[in-house]
Amino acid sequence: MDFEDKKKNHYLSKSLYIRGLRCHKSLYLHKHHSELKDEVSEEQEALFNTGYEVTNYAKQLFPCGIEIPYDGLTHSGQIEKTRAEIEKGTETIYEAAFSHNGVFVKVDILHKGPEGWDIYEVKSSTGIKYVHLDDIALQYYVVSGSGLSVAGVHLVHINNQYVRAGAIEPARLFTIADVTPAAEEKQSFVEQKIAELQNMLGGRIPDIGIGEYCETPYPCDFYGHCWQHIPQGSVFDLRHKGVNKFELYCQGIIEMKDIPLDILNRAQRIQVEAFVQKKEFIDKGELWKFLDTLFYPMCFLDFETFYPPIPLFDGVRPYQQVPFQYSLHYRPSEDAPLAHSEFLALPYEDPRHDLITRLLDDIPENACVITYTNFETKRLRELGGWFPECRERIEDVLRRVRDISQPFNRMVYYHWQMNGSYSIKTVLPHLDPEMSYEGLEIRNGEMAMDAYFRMNESQDSAETERIRTSLLEYCRLDTLAMVRIFDKFRPPDTAT
Repeated sequence: MDFEDKKKNHYLSKSLYIRGLRCHKSLYLHKHHSELKDEVSEEQEALFNTGYEVTNYAKQLFPCGIEIPYDGLTHSGQIEKTRAEIEKGTETIYEAAFSHNGVFVKVDILHKGPEGWDIYEVKSSTGIKYVHLDDIALQYYVVSGSGLSVAGVHLVHINNQYVRAGAIEPARLFTIADVTPAAEEKQSFVEQKIAELQNMLGGRIPDIGIGEYCETPYPCDFYGHCWQHIPQGSVFDLRHKGVNKFELYCQGIIEMKDIPLDILNRAQRIQVEAFVQKKEFIDKGELWKFLDTLFYPMCFLDFETFYPPIPLFDGVRPYQQVPFQYSLHYRPSEDAPLAHSEFLALPYEDPRHDLITRLLDDIPENACVITYTNFETKRLRELGGWFPECRERIEDVLRRVRDISQPFNRMVYYHWQMNGSYSIKTVLPHLDPEMSYEGLEIRNGEMAMDAYFRMNESQDSAETERIRTSLLEYCRLDTLAMVRIFDKFRPPDTAT
């Protein structure tokens, strides 16, 4: 390895530094074996795009700045252009570039205030996380070390109490937190860790096993590589709270069959026994008790929503769920045929009022409204807040809502192949093997939200129609799945 290659392999950036703090092995693999990374999902791509959008709005806090571009410039070129803007007297620079001690950083917003230069790091979260402080402390170290005197460092994050009323107001959309003392306190730590990481990158691959850091604060993109030795039906498939899974793993207990049953809570014990014996568990008494709460006429309701950090409509907060679609299957009596109605908002329009008025007309009076989890209940309450004239009718519907996920959530029913999950997409194949989400273009809520935005932005009528058809197909399957689940559990002499 020549000097330039060695220098490249030791070079760090903000994201690489944070990666290394979390796990040396992840950083080493990124530098030396990036081909082992997991594929970037559509959901992750959408998350990246969200970050860009938030940063662009935050720049309005300090308008008329000059941006240092990524494209077309090397790191050295970006640093030189930043230095030239500073020398020219430019007071606000977006994506300012600096390098010191083998670390390259881009500052979201560099602004010269009354006391001197301030660093502003923009985050799309609604609060400050410990990882943010590590990020901003590194920027303080690099910018100061490069020779620029820094007066203060700040974190800019979303204010989730902001409610849009007219045009977006950046000063109210964002909260600016002065974290200078915390950044200063971390400076010796930063210098120590940079040396530690650069030294590590010049050696052999770190011998680091799996741990909670693989998923915290977000899933590592080498997860598939590092976890490939973990079999299906391992201790990590245990649902929810209970025994410490990593403690079991460190004791050499990896597979469910090896877990002592007496250390498990009820839900985990049912899961383990079902998996080991390859069977399903059902508490018929509790199941019939739940089914007795359901009645005809019967509706099965599902919403699809979007929740951008920048509210699109008046009355909406950042990340607040806004329904844009519903599917409603309806059965007036036990032997009646199944009917269906649906709604999908038109592009570029606030969907809320049309959706709730249509839905209230589609739900028959005195019908039992079946949902999967309490997600739809929350959305209905929010719609009642947005439209007081509909609140009385919405409250009447809410009194008749029943959550059909309860038997699965409470382990009244469990199939060994559900792998600890009670999501409808996990439950359905074991109750109706002929139904599946696998062949659909849209297979989950995140994909549905992304598809809705793509449909709104598309100028291709054929693409728009294809996406619209896919959205309707996906949402319709969600409510039809609830119908099939209900039919599966009805007494055999009355099931259709």
